[in-house]
Parts: sequence; C-alpha cells; structure tokens
Amino acid sequence: MKDWIEKINAKIDELLEQKWMKKLRISGSVTWNLFLLFLVFALLGTVFVGSVGAGYFASLVKEEPLRSKEELRNQIFSYEETSEIYFANDIYIGKLRTDLDRRETSLSNVAPDVVNAVLATEDEYFREHNGIVPKAVIRGLLQDVTNSATQTGGSTLTQQLIKNQVLTNEVSYERKAKEILLAMRLEHFMTKEEILEAYLNIIPYGRNSSGRNIAGVETAAEGIFGVKAKELSLPQAAYIAGIPQAPFAYTPFTNTGELKSEEALKPGIDRMKTVLYRMKEAGYIDDAQYKEALDYDIAADFRGPEMRAEDRYPWLTYELEARAKEIIAEKLAKEDGVDPERLKTEKKIKDKYTILADRDVRSKGYRIYSTINKDMYDSMQKAAKDFQYYGHTYTGKGKDPVTGEEIDIEMPVQVGSILIENSTGRILSFVGGRDFKTTQVNHATQAYRSNGSTMKPLLVYGPAIEYGVIGAGSPLVDVKFSIGKWSPSNYITSDERGLIPAREALADSQNISALRLYNDIINRRPAELLVKMGFTKLHPDDFTNLATGIGALSEGTTVEENTNAFATFANGGQFVDAYMIDRIEDQEGNIIYQHEVEPVQVFSPETSYIVTDMMRDVLTKGTGTMARNTLKFSSDFAAKTGTSQDYKDVWLVGYNPNVSLGVWMGYDQPRPLNVFNNTYLQPSVRVNKLWGTLMNAVYDADPQLIDPPTSFKAPKNVVTASFCGISGMAPSTACANAGLVRSDLFNAKVFLPSQPDDSLASSSVVTIKGKTYNALPNTPAEFVKSGGAGINQAFIKRMLGRLGGNPASLLPKNSTLSNSSVSAVDFPADGSPPAAVSASVNGSTLSWSGSSNDVVGYRIYNVTNGGNTLVTSVLESTQSITVASGQAYVVVAVDITGLTSPQSNVVSTGGSEDKPDPEENNDQEQIPPTTPPTNGNGSNNGNGSGNNGNGSNNGNGSGNNGNGSTNGDGSDNNGNGSNSGNGSGGDGGSGHPGDGTNGGDSGNTTPTETSKR
Repeated sequence: MKDWIEKINAKIDELLEQKWMKKLRISGSVTWNLFLLFLVFALLGTVFVGSVGAGYFASLVKEEPLRSKEELRNQIFSYEETSEIYFANDIYIGKLRTDLDRRETSLSNVAPDVVNAVLATEDEYFREHNGIVPKAVIRGLLQDVTNSATQTGGSTLTQQLIKNQVLTNEVSYERKAKEILLAMRLEHFMTKEEILEAYLNIIPYGRNSSGRNIAGVETAAEGIFGVKAKELSLPQAAYIAGIPQAPFAYTPFTNTGELKSEEALKPGIDRMKTVLYRMKEAGYIDDAQYKEALDYDIAADFRGPEMRAEDRYPWLTYELEARAKEIIAEKLAKEDGVDPERLKTEKKIKDKYTILADRDVRSKGYRIYSTINKDMYDSMQKAAKDFQYYGHTYTGKGKDPVTGEEIDIEMPVQVGSILIENSTGRILSFVGGRDFKTTQVNHATQAYRSNGSTMKPLLVYGPAIEYGVIGAGSPLVDVKFSIGKWSPSNYITSDERGLIPAREALADSQNISALRLYNDIINRRPAELLVKMGFTKLHPDDFTNLATGIGALSEGTTVEENTNAFATFANGGQFVDAYMIDRIEDQEGNIIYQHEVEPVQVFSPETSYIVTDMMRDVLTKGTGTMARNTLKFSSDFAAKTGTSQDYKDVWLVGYNPNVSLGVWMGYDQPRPLNVFNNTYLQPSVRVNKLWGTLMNAVYDADPQLIDPPTSFKAPKNVVTASFCGISGMAPSTACANAGLVRSDLFNAKVFLPSQPDDSLASSSVVTIKGKTYNALPNTPAEFVKSGGAGINQAFIKRMLGRLGGNPASLLPKNSTLSNSSVSAVDFPADGSPPAAVSASVNGSTLSWSGSSNDVVGYRIYNVTNGGNTLVTSVLESTQSITVASGQAYVVVAVDITGLTSPQSNVVSTGGSEDKPDPEENNDQEQIPPTTPPTNGNGSNNGNGSGNNGNGSNNGNGSGNNGNGSTNGDGSDNNGNGSNSGNGSGGDGGSGHPGDGTNGGDSGNTTPTETSKR
C-alpha cells in the first residue's frame, strides 16, 4: 500500500513538472488575487456607501426628538373622535358637527374578515416584520430614484400609523426616514394587536351616507353599510379594506350623501375584487368563498341617504353643542386654576377657553346626554308647525348668504316655547322657531324680549306679598297718574277701576294698580330677586325704573329665563336653575360632567302659594281663559299673560305642580302683531291658543307627567282673613255697614289685617255720573241720601300717595268695591249754574238730555196754561219719566251746590210744543231763576263740552270717545290718532268677541324708551 501511494505522488510530481501545468498554476493564482482585490474594493465600496447612507439617514433624523414610550403611545392613541348627543333616557340623536366623523372601537369588536382583508392588502408580512420590510423600502427607494411610473408602495401598517398620528403626509426623504425610525421604535412599545387596532381606528374611509368625511372602521361600517364593524360580511369587509388606497375615489357616496352613479361606483367595486383575490392568495379564504363574494351584489348593501343630526334636529343640535362648549370651557378654566366666573366678565379669557372647548367638543368623542324628552320634543315641533294662527308673514329684502345678492326674504311671526320640570329644572322640550332656514336664532333660549305683564307676579305681586305689604285681596289703587310726560294706562281700556282687589288687578292685568304697588316697594330693590331667579341681562336702570314693573326691561329676557322664574312659585319659592345637559362622558365612559341641582330660596312657601292662587284666576276668569278652554285635560294650573307695547310681543307662562310651559310670539324685527286682526285672531288670543295647543301635545306624549294627580297645597301659615275691602285693614263697623267687608288669603307670618279700618265716616252723599260724593251743606235735600259713609281725606291722601291722581276716581262705577252709600270725596263744584237741557216727549214719556258734570238731579215742572207746578225731582241718573197726557212740561237741572239751570224747552203730551209767555207767568209761582248758557265751560277736567246754541248741552262733556292718546305718548292701542285734549286709551283693548278673554295686559310704560305692556 505504501508503495502504491509513493507511486502516485511521484506521478503527480511528474505532471507538475510539465510546462502546461505550470502555466495553469500561474493563471489561477493571478485570477484568485484579482478576485480578492475586487472583493476588497467591493467591501470597501459597500462600507463607504453604507456609511454615506447611514450618515445621510442620520442627518435626516437628527432633528427628530427621542420620544419616550409613554409619549409615543399617547400620540398614537390620541386620534380625534366625533362627539355624540342623546335625548333623555340615552336615546341616540346623532353626531355633532365636525370635519371628520370617527368612532373608536376595539379589535375584539371588528369582524375577522376585516382584519384578514387589511393584512392581505396592506401588509402581508405584518406578523413577521419589526416595523419595516427592508426589500420594500429598497424597492420604493429605487422606484423613486429611477422615477418609475409604477409605484407599488412599501409602507407597513406600523409606518402608516406613524405617518397619520405622529408625522405628516409630507412627501420627503426626511419624513420617510423619520417614519422608518419611529416605526421600528414603535414595534418595541406596542403589541401587534395594539398597532392593528390603532390603525383600524385612524385610517380614512371616504364619506358616509350623510356626506361627511369618515375615519375608522366602526364609522365606516355604520356610515356605509349601516352595521357594526363586528357584523361586516366578507364582501363588505373587502370593500371597506380597499377604500383607504384612494378614499374619495372608492367611497360610494358624494359629499351630499347621495349614492354615486353605477359608473362611479365601479372603481370601488373593482378594488373590492382585488382585495378578495389577495385574501385568497394569502390563504385567508378558499376558492368557494372567493367566488361567492365576487358574485355578491355589494351595491345593494349601501345604506340610503341619512340626515345629519343638525338637519333632523337643528335647534336641538346647535343648542346642545353651545351648552356643551360652555360646560367644557368652565372645566378647562378650572383645571388651569382660573375662576370660571371670570369667563362671564372677561372677554379675552372667555374667548380663549371657548376656542379650546370648541376643539374638545368636536374632537374628543364626548357623549353628551341631554334632558330632552324625544316624544315631547317631536310632539311640540309638530304642534308648532301645524298651528294656524301665528299671523301675517311679511316679505322684506335681505342678502343671499352664499352670493351676497339682495333677495326677497320671508319675515314670519316667530315663536319660542320651553317646557321645564319644576322640581329638577330639567328642560324637557322646547320650540326654537318656525323654520331654522329662515333664522337660526333659538327663540326659546337666545332671543331677549320685553316680557310685558308676565313680569308682574315676579317683580311686583310676589315681592309685595313677601314683604308683607299686601294679601291676595288687598285693595290697590287703579287711578291714573303722570310722571312728566309719561301717563301709563290700562290694557283693556283706559278706564280707571279705582280701589281694586289685588287678585282682580292681577287676573285682569291692570297696569296702573301694578305700577302704584311697585312704586311702594321699589326702594327695596325687588329686581334683585330677578337676579336670584336667573335673569342675566338686567341693567342698572332696570332696578330703579318704575316701568320695569310691567316688563319694560332695557334688554329683555328669554323664554327660558322667564319660564324658569315662574317655576319658582311652583317649587314653593325655590328657584331651580333650568338645564339641558344631564351629563357628559369621555370615550372610555368616564363621567367628566354631571349636573347638580342647587336650589335657591327666593320666596317663602306662603308667598308662592298665594301668588299661585291669584294666578289661578287668570285662567278661570282673567286674561288666560282661552288657554284653559283649549286644554283637553284639567289640572291645577296657574298662569300669567303678557303683552308688550303695541303688541310687539305676546306671552303666556303657566305651570302646574309638575311642569312649567312658557310661550312667546313676535317678529324678529319687532313690529305690531295686531295689524291684521280682521284676518287673524287677536294676538293675545293666538298665544292663548298656542299655549293650550302645545300643552296638549306634551300631554299626549306623557299624560302622567303633564297632568299630575296632585294640586298645590296651602302651607299652614296661609290663612283666610277678613278685611275692609276699601282699605285692606281690619273691618270696622262703618265698613261692615257699608257692605265692604271682604276675605282672602294672607301670610300669617308677615301680615294680617289687625289695625281697624279708618277710611270711612258717616256721611250724606249724592250720586253724579255713577260716582258718589259727599253732599254739601247747600245741596238740595231731595237729592241727598243720608246715613251713608264717606271716605276721609287723610285716607284718600294715603292711598293716592306720592303719585297723586284724581280722588274722584277711587270708587268709579265699574269698581267691584263701589257702593251707592259710600262717597269718595267732596265734588269740586265750579260755582256756575248748570246748562239747560233739551226736553222731548214720546207718547206719555218725557225725556231730556244730560247737563253739566256737577248736576245731582232734575226737577220737572207742569207749565200747562202758564202754570209752574213742581211735578217731581229725580236723581241725575234718571233722564225720563212718565207724565200725564194733555199737559205741558219743562225740565230744570240742579247742581250739587243748589244752583239751577235755565228751564228747558216746553214739551206737551198733547202734541204741540210752546214756550210760555213770560208776561203770562208774572202772577204764578216762579220757577227758580236761571243763568244764561255758557259755551265750553260745563265739562269736568277741561274737556270743553259747551252747548249747542240753544241753551242745552248735547253729550256729557267727554273727549273724543276715547280714541286718542294721553299726552301724545303713543299709548293708543289701535294707533288711530290722538285727540286734542286729555282723552286716553283706545278701541283696541276692548276684549275679544265671543271668547270671553281679554287676551292682553298693559298700556304704555316709559317716556324715554319703547313702552311695554
């Protein structure tokens, strides 16, 4: 064996010694050395290029901060989410207005087909890579360097997440380098499931069926197919997964929410088929599933157009958005250590936190739960829409909001109404206006208007009872007064009612009595109680202006504020601030705001009950009877109507133990509502009907809440006490004898009539034009009624007070306290004989005209054949008697001082009229001496009636039938001109034919600004 090996070696040596073999060895050595040289150069080049590339990469990312794990995760998960709003009982309304709709979901709530479709299409190596796929990065780089027309895209899901949440969509090497770096870093901080879930929540998916931009798989599923993400079928999942490559090309809806044409839908459907193919290739689905999905009619699944929340419920959506921003602004300010109260007074601070709150409300995915009852809200909107008696719609000029061109715009009568639960302050429903497209002002919560006579219980009667000034039936003075050029008048007519019970004054909404009462308490600044009850726009003058007592506010109040204040009476005197947002939750369901009820005691329970009892009369026999007649159910309601100057606003606010409903009507640009009364109902009748209609609507929605079985109960200190109706003091014998004892409710804790009445004294009286006056010593006895009662002058002075007024008006004929045996004052006789009357005869009836204003009666004489026999004497209220036939008569007027008028013309029941010959009467008993007639001096208060040139006065010396205005102050209701004198009032306040309601309330208010009723 050894020999054999040696032979082989010898043979090899022999071969090596050969010449060709030497050449081969040399060539191989050279080749190897060259290879080694090239290898070295290649390695050096690679190192160089790599170093340069690494350096370039480092330069691109040198400005990128080193983000911590917590910081990077927070940025990834801080995607914007659309806030949602809800009715009461967590009934979904919709999303708030935003540029991008998004609703977060978890990976567990996403269908597996969606996940598989996304991975097969967007990142097939997602489970294996560490944030990037190197070959994809190189491929993308080469395509970019070579300016390739075909860009295959190489971003992983992790990179796309970084681009969308941390970086921007900027196209640059710097952004791409940062994206690669952060993607690899993110893979160390988050699990694959977290990355996938975040991706599915942030990626854009085009538009939904409302036309809004959407992002996130949950939003896409609901917005495109109307299902949850976990309910998506295979074809639906594939369609959605394909959209992100070109969101607005593949989305099935236009920007208005309409479904695209069949041709425009094709790109999205083709993309779905591509996704399905890739799922099959990746092994996520088999051939059968693939074929079945390809044949599926995906277009049939696209949901129909969906109205946005602001389109379906515009008033509500905007109102909740505004209130949510206020709440969040205060929350953010408080978190920054800023007193939220400063937002109310410092504009810069308010603006700052309003902007921050607006951003949060639109993007942080809050769930805003309101107090609005859906059924009631829907019912009120329908009832308001169907109401037929708003009034005339004007047409005016305005600018088109888009083009700016001048166009014709409608100006209808607007409406605002609100329903509040008394005990909690929850706003259950409201009506914001007639048509949101006409005006976006919420007339229930934002429009500030004069509240007219609905102010009276809040600012006048309530405080007066609280202060112990009056009880429910205490007498008030309804006698005209003037302050400078301002002479307020009553609503219904310009009549004065003299001494009138407070209850009656409130029920009939008398202005003069309310203003006099307010004048008695204004120095106590009762307007501060309005502040406690939520009035937010009071000016300094509102605390001192007498006209505030009947609603003449500098800026006005809203329906919400006014109605909320009335609920104070229903709550036993506690003001509970009305609210519309019950709570706000964040994305995780944490409650970040919860409303808390904080009652404020404004009135005592006793005051509240007494005022409530008084306002019951408004509905049963006052200005709100039409509202009560409109109701389809019976409940313990109290209410007050209100009308501002010239019918520019009409109100009705009413409540029962459970709820308060306020209604207002008027034009946005204030103008009278009663111009077309011949076509439409009188304005106060309209608001009466509307209040009843809206109350019926909410009753249909929830009868149990709207019509509680309980009623208002009197507290133990509310008692019924007797008093003298003329003074309000404890009844005296004289008051009892005069039949003037009354009884009504009082708060025993603060005021009971205890001091005996001192207003009356024994007196002989006369009657002049329905009013009683003290007889004078020289008043003829046949016209005097003895044993009556007269009002003493000290009492008169006390009742008229600083405002003064005509004492003779304290007990007018239409006063409920008037009594024929009670005289108010001494009559201011003029000292001149009365004017002659004109007599006439019809068969056996002798009649005559009236005479001067101080006449107390008439004497009738028989002057047949020159005689002068006194037939009878009658009181001035009688102007006709039955006489014998075939006789001649004359009539003589007698005034309160005993002076007589010239005799009238002679009339005869025999058919002829003669005047007696004076010479033939010389031997007869003389008729009392006469005085020549005077021109224009026979009337009271300078009205100048005069006579007709025949010695007799036609009429009663009044002005122009009451159709003028007082001192030219514009208080005339119908605007039909003013008279030249001191006549007041107008025809417009005379009630409403056939309905039994007076409908409105007040007269003029202040000489310096628009008057309110």
